[in-house]
Amino acid sequence: MKNQYLHEVAITAIIVKDNKYLIIRRSLSKKRFPGMWTVPGGKLETNDYLALKKDTKHYWYNVLEKTLKREVKEEVGLRIKNIAYLTSLATVHKDGQPSLVISCLADYVSGKIKLQQNEADDFAWVSLKEARKYQLIDGIYDELVMAEKQRKGEKGEWERG
Repeated sequence: MKNQYLHEVAITAIIVKDNKYLIIRRSLSKKRFPGMWTVPGGKLETNDYLALKKDTKHYWYNVLEKTLKREVKEEVGLRIKNIAYLTSLATVHKDGQPSLVISCLADYVSGKIKLQQNEADDFAWVSLKEARKYQLIDGIYDELVMAEKQRKGEKGEWERG
């Protein structure tokens, strides 16, 4: 790897509505994890902030939050709020691309599910118990457990359940 600092950055949302969590099934055409269940989100793009006025002399603020709102709106058609950090994970994909994923918890605001073509082909609102019945990408169930605990005021780091 030539540049040790260059990572693909993605952000995901565990969206809560009526004490249930939104999960989506990745399209079979996806290169990574086709047909597996996950939570909505996507990659940070420089266009997410370059076209905006800087908040201070040197910086744009709330870039990840704005990216997550955009990605959730594009991918599933929902508006979210109260975005809170949950955990982070990193991997190096088979193609050699390193990724950093920031996982967040967010509240549903409005909208009806409208899945973005080529991204996801099914969705479900599930309880923690119901989530076990789905073929989730490894680690996602543990993130849902974290989200459930965080909603009860318990803080902690990701751990295998």
